[in-house]
Amino acid sequence: MQPTQELSGYLEEMAYQIRRLSVEMITYGKWGHIGGSFSMAELLAVLYFHHMRIDPDAPKWEARDRLVLSKAHGSPALYAALALKGFYPIEAVYTYCELDGIEGHTDMTRTPGLESSGGPLGMGLSVAVGMALGLRFKENAVARVFCILGDGECNEGNVWEAAMSAAHYHLDNLIAIVDYNKVMAKGFVWDLMGIEPFAAKWRAFGWDVIEIDGHDIPAIVQALHEARWVRPAGRPIVIIAHTVKGRGVEMAEFNYKWHTQAPEPAVADRMLRELSRRYGRAEEGYSRLHEDDAKEAFYAGE
Repeated sequence: MQPTQELSGYLEEMAYQIRRLSVEMITYGKWGHIGGSFSMAELLAVLYFHHMRIDPDAPKWEARDRLVLSKAHGSPALYAALALKGFYPIEAVYTYCELDGIEGHTDMTRTPGLESSGGPLGMGLSVAVGMALGLRFKENAVARVFCILGDGECNEGNVWEAAMSAAHYHLDNLIAIVDYNKVMAKGFVWDLMGIEPFAAKWRAFGWDVIEIDGHDIPAIVQALHEARWVRPAGRPIVIIAHTVKGRGVEMAEFNYKWHTQAPEPAVADRMLRELSRRYGRAEEGYSRLHEDDAKEAFYAGE
């Protein structure tokens, strides 16, 4: 299934907006993970604005798809996608990491649209397995459970225990997506704890495997279509998405120093102007004044 040019353009725009909002909230909150938020922008754009069956006006709709962000430190990108989708006002992102705002790591009790809370790495796939198994018991054959994992996170033994469980229970309503951006908090994955042969490991644990360029919109659309409608045959499915840490801003690409770091306003301005140029838009920089106004309006209920 190949998307039309119009659809591809729309999804590219959503990926741009996810990156832009991620920079703004991380800069304003003075904390966050730009690299891992940028690397999954296209994945989230396709999931939330094309593929997933969700309704912001009915967030607990039984037939909805569920998404578990196992790499929960990538929350800025997910928060941006949820805001753009309409789960809450966009102004809410400017409360990121504030006392009464949205949390630095995902907290489903405080942020609309979240299906799970996160923090410790390696836990999300277990949660997703439980959700998929629960949908099976409820005879809900329509909904799918998606779980986004980091590549470094796949060093965690619990990931492979969950993978083994999913295969044992034949959970073909579970689709894992690995954001394989090659970089961990302190360096490259292959230097710190190599995971290759990665696809072979998943196959050995009983999973069907699809490998794609995680920034190629048509490839993502096709992979998700296959995972949902073509591949299910009694095995869980993993999409290994090869991505670039910090994709979109040269200083952050494949740079572990931008795994956990909030830019100063002047640096954020440069980042946002570079993003604008990459997406062929008029240059638009960082405006803290705009964020102050937006946040004040949000808390005032306007």
